Amino acid sequence: MPDVPAPVTEPVPEPPPAPVSVRLATGADRPTVDRLWLLFRHDMSQFDRALPYPDGTFRSERLDAAFTRADWAPYLVTAGASPAGFAFVRGLDAPARVLNSFFVVRGARGAGVGLHAAREVVARHPGPWEIAFQDANTAAAAFWRRVATATAGAAWTEEQRGVPGRPDLPPDTWITLDTTPR
Repeated sequence: MPDVPAPVTEPVPEPPPAPVSVRLATGADRPTVDRLWLLFRHDMSQFDRALPYPDGTFRSERLDAAFTRADWAPYLVTAGASPAGFAFVRGLDAPARVLNSFFVVRGARGAGVGLHAAREVVARHPGPWEIAFQDANTAAAAFWRRVATATAGAAWTEEQRGVPGRPDLPPDTWITLDTTPR
């Protein structure tokens, strides 16, 4: 009888160090956010089929806008002393804010870091919100529905919208909610 290898079990990830914090990113944080951006774009390339440029970087228009446009706000998420992710908000002067880009490193996922960060970012800008995700990204779909419910209870909606300029991609799913104090 041939030797059968023992099943490989994945270790249960440890929760990230506390506390989790979310703060407005500054120019001094830009190198850190740039590196996190590469991880984010790598993760997203599974869904948008984007390949890196010859130098290994990805498109970065949204990253640049987050740090240069007055109607955007970049946030850095940390877990203890370690960078754990980022969030970019656009439309600060528009009728609805858009959570344009959101990322949590894999080592901090599943420990409440993302939910804490998303709720804190949304709370900093009360009013109408729109958040997009790809249905094929099942973890993100479940996450954003959980964020919407935790933030707005049952008072949120969801709709499909085509990706502008990308008819080759499936539509994005958009969640709409309102955090205006009543």
